[in-house]
Amino acid sequence: MTPEDHVRAASDLLHAEATCQQVGLLTLRHPDMTMDDAYEVQNAIFRAKLKAGRRVIGWKIGLTSKAMQYALGIDIPDSGILFDHMAFDNGATVPVGRFIQPRIEAEIAFVMQAPLAGADVTRADVISATGHVAPSIEILDTRIQRADPRTGRSRTVLDTISDNAANAGIVLGAERHAVDAHDLRWVGAITFRDGEVEETGLGAGVLSDPVESVVWLARRMAQYGQSIEAGHVILSGSFIRPVECPPRTAIHADFGPFGSVDVSFD
Repeated sequence: MTPEDHVRAASDLLHAEATCQQVGLLTLRHPDMTMDDAYEVQNAIFRAKLKAGRRVIGWKIGLTSKAMQYALGIDIPDSGILFDHMAFDNGATVPVGRFIQPRIEAEIAFVMQAPLAGADVTRADVISATGHVAPSIEILDTRIQRADPRTGRSRTVLDTISDNAANAGIVLGAERHAVDAHDLRWVGAITFRDGEVEETGLGAGVLSDPVESVVWLARRMAQYGQSIEAGHVILSGSFIRPVECPPRTAIHADFGPFGSVDVSFD
């Protein structure tokens, strides 16, 4: 892809977000697309949002579970950018029409008290830079069709990365914990949809330990000249499968002693 292709794809995705009208698979439009191309499209979206007055509040890490990696035929996670307009209060109701096909995932969020950068970031560096951890829900949306209606071909990780890793929203729970107060591998959630259990999982499903997920993000960002800043929220990755949220859905993620998070959809 050329730089012009990257900008054009980003513009199409921004228009899809604004109009709630999905675009076709970028991997069909650009069959030779690479992962570097996908991140260049994401970076073009980043630049456009900053120009429009948006502010970066953090980052998300996706595709951290082996099950999702096997399903997509990859062996690495992906990442996306959190902007200020994506933040929802705990217990908020998302208005109808805000998203196209919303889904949610339960995750452990890291809130950073110090910058974190470099290709040699370690586990100890992540722990030192973390102010606290909290229960969270990530809201996913897809501005790209999940499958091409003509060929039946499914989107790939390159489509997802281009689409800001399908990121759409974040809901933080009220509880705050020191990063070493819990063994995060054993922090889990029972996720309810409309009062019924839909998914359960443990933090160990996130690259064996959510702290390692943040290590991966910092090192990946260094490859692109990026860094995590103090105050940024890092969604470390989901340990459940995405839960579909059609209109009039109520979600409750019960993290036990770690806390809880709620969000509803009109």
